[in-house]
Amino acid sequence: MKDNKILKGILLSLSAIGPGLFLIGYNIGTGSVTTMAKVGAEHGMSLTWALVLSCIFTYILMVAYGKTTLVTGHTALFNIKNNFKYGKILAIYIIIALIIGEILALIGIFGIIADLLQEGSRLIWGGTGLSTFWITVVLVTALYALLWQGKYHTFEKVLIFLVILMGISFTIVFFMVKPSLSAIASGLWPTVPEKAGSLQLIAAIAGTTCSAAVFIMRSTVVAEKGWTIKHLKEEKRDSAVSASMMLFLSLIIMAVSAGTLHVMNIGLNDTIEMISLFEPLGGKVAAFILILGIVGAGISTVFPIVLIAPWLISDYTGKERNIRSPMYRILGLIGILFGFGMQFIDTTPPLLMVFSQAFQALILPAVAIPILILINNKKLMKEHVAGPKMNFGIVAVIIFSLLTSYFAIAEFTI
Repeated sequence: MKDNKILKGILLSLSAIGPGLFLIGYNIGTGSVTTMAKVGAEHGMSLTWALVLSCIFTYILMVAYGKTTLVTGHTALFNIKNNFKYGKILAIYIIIALIIGEILALIGIFGIIADLLQEGSRLIWGGTGLSTFWITVVLVTALYALLWQGKYHTFEKVLIFLVILMGISFTIVFFMVKPSLSAIASGLWPTVPEKAGSLQLIAAIAGTTCSAAVFIMRSTVVAEKGWTIKHLKEEKRDSAVSASMMLFLSLIIMAVSAGTLHVMNIGLNDTIEMISLFEPLGGKVAAFILILGIVGAGISTVFPIVLIAPWLISDYTGKERNIRSPMYRILGLIGILFGFGMQFIDTTPPLLMVFSQAFQALILPAVAIPILILINNKKLMKEHVAGPKMNFGIVAVIIFSLLTSYFAIAEFTI
């Protein structure tokens, strides 16, 4: 009886922070795993400052976008389209940019998942393992079948499970490989490395954590939850839990890589290289747990990415979000078929993922600047306009977004 009460309490708590966990499932995927692992491998913990700032700014914009939706009852793109002179153009730009960025990420995600599952099959049966093409076929078919039958609340439950699984998996691996804590601590002093590719990695940290797509999606999941301005405290708490867990999980991944690969002076360009290095440190068990965690992270990210195009269209038009409607099913099919993209692209999935996350940083100013204007619109927000602290925070985000946008393109010009 007592166990039942504890279980009900846990489920009730998870339900209360559902939107936040949904966004963690979306945000902390293979993009975060590969980006943080590459950062840790190449720079230790010296870029922790970029991660911390990204998570703080993520919280600020999540609260801002969530609050705007609570007050207006409308989602982000709908508010942008209808409250700016050139709102339609801006909204369409955001939609196109986000879809391009998410397609690149989706291709990389399926590539990484297929490579990891192939490596897992190799560890079990030996040889070269299962074909990545047929692994992709099974994944695409299974995930689209779930999408065909699914409802929002079904996705939310699946993502909550995968987020918890992912967090436990990476935490277990952290203690199994026992990274050098002194090596981690010595690299905490904030610096901007002069090594080629460093600026793009900083942009990728911002893009994978303080992602423009998260804030647009935030307003959608808050609306799906049915919250109103009466739920402002819950919305803030939910945002804090989400941002904190993003920081925790990202730090764990970075620390594992910093305490192992960085100490060995080995970079990371292939996820399989990371698995093969963890195997001798923690054995096959560590390798399997890490594979499980990254695959869980990837799958948890696939659902929201596949839904982003129809969700953005619903957001823009103000129409009902119905996962079972023909538009959702058709666009979902088109989206998930991009999972085969890695079979035809001549690069490694991790490098494509880092590039896609850096690309996301370029979109951040387009969502940070509009929310500053929207949340200070008295006609729109009435007595709920932003206070000095919120305005200061959003201005800081805008400055950060412009800086990381510069970092994203600097590598191509220097």
